[in-house]
Amino acid sequence: MDGGGNLEAAIEQLLNVEKQMRLAGDVAGTKKAVTDILQLCFEAKAWKTLNDQIVLLSKRRGQLKQAVTAMVQQAMEYIDQTPDLDTRIELIKTLNAVSAGKIYVEIERARLIKKLAKIKEERGLIAEAADLMQEIAVETFGAMAKTEKIAFILEQVRLCLDRQDYVRAQILSRKISPRVFDADPSKEKKKPKEGENIVEEAPADIPSLLELKRIYYELMIRYYFHNNDYLEICRCYKSIYEIPSVRENPDQWIPVLRKICWYLVLSPHDPMQSSLLNATLEDKNLSEIPQFRLLLKQLVTMEVIQWTALWDNFKDEFENEKNMLGGSLGEKAAEDLRQRIIEHNIIVVSKYYSRITLKRLAELLCLSIQEAEKHLSEMVVSKSLVAKIDRPMGIISFQTAKDSNDILNSWAMNLEKLLDLVEKSCHQIHKETMVHKAALRV
Repeated sequence: MDGGGNLEAAIEQLLNVEKQMRLAGDVAGTKKAVTDILQLCFEAKAWKTLNDQIVLLSKRRGQLKQAVTAMVQQAMEYIDQTPDLDTRIELIKTLNAVSAGKIYVEIERARLIKKLAKIKEERGLIAEAADLMQEIAVETFGAMAKTEKIAFILEQVRLCLDRQDYVRAQILSRKISPRVFDADPSKEKKKPKEGENIVEEAPADIPSLLELKRIYYELMIRYYFHNNDYLEICRCYKSIYEIPSVRENPDQWIPVLRKICWYLVLSPHDPMQSSLLNATLEDKNLSEIPQFRLLLKQLVTMEVIQWTALWDNFKDEFENEKNMLGGSLGEKAAEDLRQRIIEHNIIVVSKYYSRITLKRLAELLCLSIQEAEKHLSEMVVSKSLVAKIDRPMGIISFQTAKDSNDILNSWAMNLEKLLDLVEKSCHQIHKETMVHKAALRV
């Protein structure tokens, strides 16, 4: 009790000093008085008194902004030294309430919210943690370091993915432009001009820009995996593959390159997929995994692929992906792989034939007539192929129907060519006549 009385007396004395300094407008003196009060409470382990004093000091009339900032920063150092979890939560909530709505302690508030969200997540309250994190819009904080902003937004995205809120995860992920990871951090930072916010240094526990790049793309892979968007997953792995630390270590780049190859094969045929496919084939590192080089080569070559032979060759590699980086390729991956091989074969057939019977197409694809028709129809609907089926005759025509404008243009070109020929002929006749007349005069 005696210790408690001494503490109260010491606090009372310092409060009087703080009042004098505050009314005199002495910033340094007020800051010192405020931090000394908190230090006394901390040394006495009087956590309830500490919370009460923080609230009291922040509400005093005409309290200086610098004093509130110093008080919040000082109290944040005590968070990790609290005796139990309940005391820690209580202190965080007190500081959160004090810093709410004050723009000069917005960065401290963001860090407090992050700590509180982590505690809630450890308790299994993921939805509450995600809701807490979404309250803070760090992209508007001018004084926060770029890496800390990115790390905070990535944490928001991760919590949304953990609670399977994919719509909000996508909205939050769009706050980060992938180009930000290509910036050169070694370049000198510009000195802030007068009137500009001074950007704070990021805390030591914030990862570097390249580490954040990897975390960002790993989270985006989780998001695209939910939608089975294979091409976007492939592009994310491609971005991870280009990180210098990954390129230098074969133990890291081989599993990533394997994933790039698999997701390229699983992606529907379109110009972006073809471009990535050719770019990957030119990669010298692909020679380290010849099996996958052969797989991509088969897709580029305009020849029909036998599904059974391909599956027998690659089934073990396909199953092994479960034990590799990034885990399984997905529940539908085997089915989608077969679908892509059928689509490739139909495109190959359309290149060699202008008309073919449905029966012959089914034989080439090793499918029943109904299945062949179904796959062909799906490709026509998705506009990856132009074809017409004459069902009574059982004939497929791969000829493209010409637009009326194209027909008129071709006619116009033909007429132009014809008129050119007539003009040249007239010119030649006239020339010959002139030569003949000249010969007669001689």
